[in-house]
Parts: sequence; structure tokens; C-alpha cells
Amino acid sequence: MAKPSASATGKKSRGTGLDSAQRRRHGILKWMHAHGGTIHGGELARRFRVSRQCLVQDVAILRAGGEEILATPRGYRLPEDSSHAHRAILACRHQPERTREELEILVDHGVKVLDVIVEHPLYGELRGSLMIESRADVQDFLKQVAASRASLLSSLTGGVHLHTVEASRPEMISRARAQLRQRGILLR
Repeated sequence: MAKPSASATGKKSRGTGLDSAQRRRHGILKWMHAHGGTIHGGELARRFRVSRQCLVQDVAILRAGGEEILATPRGYRLPEDSSHAHRAILACRHQPERTREELEILVDHGVKVLDVIVEHPLYGELRGSLMIESRADVQDFLKQVAASRASLLSSLTGGVHLHTVEASRPEMISRARAQLRQRGILLR
């Protein structure tokens, strides 16, 4: 009868001090740093020859260990160095059918939409990572909304929501804010 592998028994591999799951998680981080940008979970699972569920668990363990891995509608990503970026929080209110308009105003002014935040009466602050920075990203996000039939977070709050946004220059955010105000999307 064959002996179970070290990974099946949870034993560490000789010489490395790491079991196969730990080596895989280390490899995932290393690959994400080298690759940069957003990586679809299915692609990571195939690359490391694990199921999608195993990858989700690996990412959860990495996050619990203090690694900052962002889960976006397009996949996983590591945070970018934004030490030279300017950030703001915009308070908005609109119906779901105006989501495209809102997001396109922002990206057309060179503003990256990092997240969406709503204040839920039971759970408090709920935040969803977006990482939308181009019209193509807007289109992809809206396709995912339609395909998943999921409701936008703002549907929980009558259309009221916040966005954390980022741009290389503060005037980019100011111009986007002015246009959102003009269109009746920005809360006063």
C-alpha cells in the first residue's frame, strides 16, 4: 500500500519547513507581485493546479495572515503604491440605471473608483472593492452586474452611496465632482 504524501498528511516537506499548501500560497503571492494588475481567480487556480474553492481558501488564509489582497469584480490584485495619488470620498445618490453615467464621468476625468460604500442599518459600513479606471472597466463591471443579476450595494440605501476615488492630480477629482454635481448625482 502506498504511503500518503506529505501534503495529504499535513506534514512539512524536508528541508523547506513549509508544507505544500504554504509553498503554494507563497507562490501565489510571488506570482501576483511579479504579474501586477488584476488576475482572475480561475487563472490563478489553473496556474497553481488547484480548484477555484481551494484558491479562495488560500487567499482567505493569506489575508488572515496580514497580506493585503483585494478582491475586485475582475479578480484579485495587490494594492498599488499610491503615495503620489490624491484621494477623496464622494457621496452620491442615483438610481441603478445611472450607474454607467456616474462611473464614466469619473473615469473620463482620469479618476479611479476604488470602492463603493453604503451604511447598512444592521451591519454598519459595507464596502465593495471596484478598482474601475477606464470605460472598458465600466463596461466589464456592468456586464458582470447583468450576468449575475446581483443588486448594487446602493440598492440597500435608496441609491445613497460613497466612492473612494483616486487621481494623480487633485483638479481631476474636482472637475469630476463638479460634473457629478451638475448632473444631480453628487449629494450636497
